[in-house]
Amino acid sequence: MLTPLKPVGGGARAVLGVGFFLLFFALWAAVTFGGLVQKQFLADPVSALDAGVDLFANFSFHIDVGLTVWRVLGGFAIAAAIGVPLGILMGAYKPIEGFFEPFISFARYLPASAFIPLLILWAGIGESSKLAVIFIGAFFQLVLMVAVIVGTTRRDLVEAAYTLGASHRGIVRRVLLPASAPQIAEALRLVLGWAWTYIIVAEFIGAERGIGKMIIDSQALLNTGQIIFGIVVIGIIGLVSDYLFKVVNQRLFPWSLA
Repeated sequence: MLTPLKPVGGGARAVLGVGFFLLFFALWAAVTFGGLVQKQFLADPVSALDAGVDLFANFSFHIDVGLTVWRVLGGFAIAAAIGVPLGILMGAYKPIEGFFEPFISFARYLPASAFIPLLILWAGIGESSKLAVIFIGAFFQLVLMVAVIVGTTRRDLVEAAYTLGASHRGIVRRVLLPASAPQIAEALRLVLGWAWTYIIVAEFIGAERGIGKMIIDSQALLNTGQIIFGIVVIGIIGLVSDYLFKVVNQRLFPWSLA
């Protein structure tokens, strides 16, 4: 019986998650091994795995993985270093929000890929332009999410702090930040996932190595096995980083679990 909002135990949740992956791979295998789709359009699981082994054994794919991870984390870190403080200021002080919010709301609808010609002109085809694509894709969304989180802090906590004699700066430091920190960390986790979706676009800019570059080259060769393996590797890295984020958040903000 499915009950709305009823929690699911950790063991049952793991079984359900693994079950979906098993079902997905079973359907994939049935479609490809059964000949319903030609191999040049969709490689079977075994061919995709063989392609991956070949990439690591003969094409130093670990270098591509390392470069891609560095680009994503680098662009995300820059976006977080600027976006989180700005979002906190916007959420805490309404005049600052009124000044920045219209432009940031406008900019967050602009696709990062549209900036590629300008980024090439401004920063060339080196690593700076790739980091900039990730930054643009993550920054504006993150600022608004943090501003909303801080701005919706419980008013009774703020009023109680004022009653106890807290200053304006003390309200931010002792009330708004501790109350918002778990949700800000969760927003960072979500935005990191979004940052990964921009890596293929970023590696269009003159990349010599990287998972996205490998996928682009494989597309030209109709090597769907390598394309699928690259996509799976990105998904695995994202899943691992997401899990690590959750663990760190739980350790840093144990009160958020209540």
